[in-house]
Amino acid sequence: MNDLFGGRRAGRSVAPEPASYSAKDIEVLEGLEPVRRRPGMYIGGTDETALHHLAAEIIDNSMDEAVAGHADRIEVTLEPGNWLTVRDNGRGIPTDPHPKFPKLSALEVIFTTLHSGGKFSGKSYETSGGLHGVGSSVVNALSERLEVEVARDRTLFTQAYSRGKPLGKLKNAGAIHNRRGTSIRFRPDPEIFGKLEFSAARLYRLCRSKAYLYRGVEIRWASDPTLVKDDTPAQAILHFPGGLADFLGSAIEGRSQVTPAPYVGEVAFADNAGRVEWAITWLEQGEGFLSTYANTIPTSQGGTHEAGLRAALVKGLRAYGELKKEKRATSVTAEDLFSGMAGMLSVFIRDPQFQGQTKEKLTSPEASRLVEAAMRDHFDHWLTGDPGNADNLLAWAVERAEERIRRREQKDTPRKSATRKLRLPGKLADCARESAEGTELFLVEGDSAGGSAKQARDRETQAVLPLRGKILNVASASADKLRQNQELKDLIEALGCGAGDRFDIARLRYGRVVIMTDADVDGAHIAALLMTFFYKELPELVRQGRVHLAQPPLYRLQAGGKSVYAMNDQDRERLLKKEFKPNQKVEVSRFKGLGEMPPASLKETTMDPKKRTLLKVVLPPEERARTAELMEALMGRKPELRFKFIQENAAKLDEAEVDV
Repeated sequence: MNDLFGGRRAGRSVAPEPASYSAKDIEVLEGLEPVRRRPGMYIGGTDETALHHLAAEIIDNSMDEAVAGHADRIEVTLEPGNWLTVRDNGRGIPTDPHPKFPKLSALEVIFTTLHSGGKFSGKSYETSGGLHGVGSSVVNALSERLEVEVARDRTLFTQAYSRGKPLGKLKNAGAIHNRRGTSIRFRPDPEIFGKLEFSAARLYRLCRSKAYLYRGVEIRWASDPTLVKDDTPAQAILHFPGGLADFLGSAIEGRSQVTPAPYVGEVAFADNAGRVEWAITWLEQGEGFLSTYANTIPTSQGGTHEAGLRAALVKGLRAYGELKKEKRATSVTAEDLFSGMAGMLSVFIRDPQFQGQTKEKLTSPEASRLVEAAMRDHFDHWLTGDPGNADNLLAWAVERAEERIRRREQKDTPRKSATRKLRLPGKLADCARESAEGTELFLVEGDSAGGSAKQARDRETQAVLPLRGKILNVASASADKLRQNQELKDLIEALGCGAGDRFDIARLRYGRVVIMTDADVDGAHIAALLMTFFYKELPELVRQGRVHLAQPPLYRLQAGGKSVYAMNDQDRERLLKKEFKPNQKVEVSRFKGLGEMPPASLKETTMDPKKRTLLKVVLPPEERARTAELMEALMGRKPELRFKFIQENAAKLDEAEVDV
């Protein structure tokens, strides 16, 4: 019983006495000390992004003065020693005593007290970016030194701070007659940010975007030349009367567009609730982007204003599709319309609500409703007023929707393993080797050619898949037709690597794909259709040089026990003169197709790696844009483009070479 009442049982430890915990252990952080203790709560961390957030907070305050109509010029200057100065010609921060703290000026209250500012009531600023009242005070708290100059009522006032604490009272520096506004010069605290320094390039981009967002402001950028490490200008005057339209034009310069005329506009909300401005276009190739802003604050994570934009554009385009009796428009989603869109969206609203002090996402519920209502009507008018642009956009969006549906429904076929026999297309004659290395898949037209190829192949490394005549033209077919086409499904299944966004090169079952068609016009057409398929659905195979064209002969020339093969009419005439004696009787046989060739001849001329000739299908990077244009013109849905191509190139043909 002793071990139960105060004794100690062998081998069992006793919990230590709890540490003392009383009222004296409760800390109360006053003033700006919470900011210095936990900067991540206010600016998201202490990294380079957080460092530049300090600059953004001060610049945003000057921008709020400009948007409110009280300033039209902002100067941003980067100096050696990591000093940044932001000056505007606005009204200037109030310097009179604060009613609640009569011993302190309003300026000192703003820079030393969290949640103080002139933007809460909406009386001084109808729309502003800083509504939390912590911007200036947080910058002050995290600066080794901060100096403020205010030119107000023809008087210059100055005050300096260090790590959030004033180094003296607000000073009257005397009369001044040719200046007004606020100037803030500060140096971030190395105790917080270490050796990090402002980037001239990053600050310049920030200033440029602000100038784009509000066309009524001129931002004068300057940096010490020693701080510029790239093509960023050391000095620049940033003023863009075109606003977001200018911004979009510079961002997409040189890229082809679905709608040559971008969709731009500006609408004021009802009841003076703010306004929305946008500039949008859709790109023919490559990824798009959407940059959104709320009261000039970049909202990198989007938010409710972006949701309103999405709703307005998708509903508007579907309605236009219904007007044009395009039933497929109902399948268009925001994913289809926005993945290739390049756009800028800027809203100015009262009392914007953001997710966190870093303001990366707008959460104001009314923003979605305001933006959708303002843009939907405007978008409807834009579509009906420019049918050419509208029809291009609708066709482009429908095509992307069909591609998305097709990708979702595609099924992958992995490479077979020794323990699992896969279901493969019934007409596929597979090779024996299980690894993809060194193997080839021959695509031939029809069972007849397939029969000859199967007999001529090397069964260890060569597989043969016969196709039924001309496959579907994937450049002009709808998503439904692609999904229903058995030939393409068999081909994708045989390859095993999937297609579209489900493509995985690691699962490709063959090292090389060889298109082997007859050496005639029909064979060339089938080869073109197959190359279109690979270009559209499996472009990575083309980029990696996995797709080849076989070169079967068109003629066999025989005389005196000698046989040679000619690729075309010109090659036939050349070989007749080169390989045979004059006046020698030469038997000329023209192959009607691969199915007519003896397997031995097919192997010797076309399938034997030691003797054959293959053409690799390549896509040089510098030719990709031109290839896309030609593919659309020759294989796409618009016959007028093909007619135009024929008209432009018919004269280049040498009539003597035309096979009639």
